[in-house]
Amino acid sequence: MDPVYFDNAATTPVDPQVLETMLPYFTEDFGNADAAHQFGRNCKVAVEDAREEIARLINAEPSEIIFTSGGTESDNAAIKGVFSALSPAGKNEIITSPIEHHAVMHPAESLKRQGAKIVYLKPNSDGIITADQVKEAITEKTAVVSLMHINNEIGSINPVNEIAAVCSEAGVPFHSDTVQSVGKIPVDVKEIGLNMLSISAHKIYGPKGIGVLYVKNGTPWIPWLQGGSQERRRRGGTSNIPGIVGLTKAMALCDKNMEANTQKFVALRERLIDGLEKRFEGKFTINGPKDGGVPHIINIGFKTDSNQGLDGEMLLLNLDIEGVCVSNGSACTSGATEPSHVLQEIVGDETIANSSIRVSFGKQNNEKEIDFFLDKLEGVLDRMMKVAS
Repeated sequence: MDPVYFDNAATTPVDPQVLETMLPYFTEDFGNADAAHQFGRNCKVAVEDAREEIARLINAEPSEIIFTSGGTESDNAAIKGVFSALSPAGKNEIITSPIEHHAVMHPAESLKRQGAKIVYLKPNSDGIITADQVKEAITEKTAVVSLMHINNEIGSINPVNEIAAVCSEAGVPFHSDTVQSVGKIPVDVKEIGLNMLSISAHKIYGPKGIGVLYVKNGTPWIPWLQGGSQERRRRGGTSNIPGIVGLTKAMALCDKNMEANTQKFVALRERLIDGLEKRFEGKFTINGPKDGGVPHIINIGFKTDSNQGLDGEMLLLNLDIEGVCVSNGSACTSGATEPSHVLQEIVGDETIANSSIRVSFGKQNNEKEIDFFLDKLEGVLDRMMKVAS
């Protein structure tokens, strides 16, 4: 069997229909969308059509859609933009959580140099932040609340509707990183009540290097990236036309096929968990929600009969050698392997946190690949546990 790819939460293959949509904008309609001639006008039409379609898909206004280079830029622009707008008036507190993506945590931390105070809300064992926690944390100095919709490592779903209602009542802008939710579950910005959200194309079978920042009209926000007059002076830089049309097509396809994809992910998840329980009973644990999270992400920790941990990095590498590509719950920094910041927060057992892998499904995966993974995992774990015991 060809190598099996179970790291779709990191990135996905570009859908052939998306690629087909993009190709003309590399060679035929290659103009600069801000040029006055016909090559530019054709591209400008493509950009504005895309803006309208994306707005329709998330129930926003076209004027609220800003094209960016991806989720990281969108997160930076949201947090720094609101802080810049409100901090001169004394609003210098940023409420977030310690299990956010680093694209949220690092920009927030960087603002400490400008007087920001970061308030971290502790998630429960499933990785959830409640609306009551947010309500209790908000003060008259709160500038922005930023909490992700779906956690990229454990698949937990925050109650963003409830959190948004609390923020709205307090008059505090609410930003959510929806990189793992848009295209996977319904996201309606008006129904949820969001002020800002971030989208990345390459998580939903679109190209890398393109994303969206939604900013609700009237939200206090100052553009973060200056340059030209593109995006109504809200984000300078020549428009990435192939990326924009690719992102739009990817979102439209995911919206159209959302129910079918969800059913597939549910079936794959059930088959994987059933196989784990039959083969590794008592030797594995699900990190985060076993039920109630999204079906396309599952984080699994392993241990030996003597409750000793395994080397998560070696587990990943051994699986890779066997033709299975997953990601690790650990990150290598300065030569030292440490658990991910997410697992450090929600897993009480550091042994498990160090022995975990994330499996994330894509629409191209199938049940035969699950069985192949389980077979290879059994052999790898057998060898590693003999060494560890």
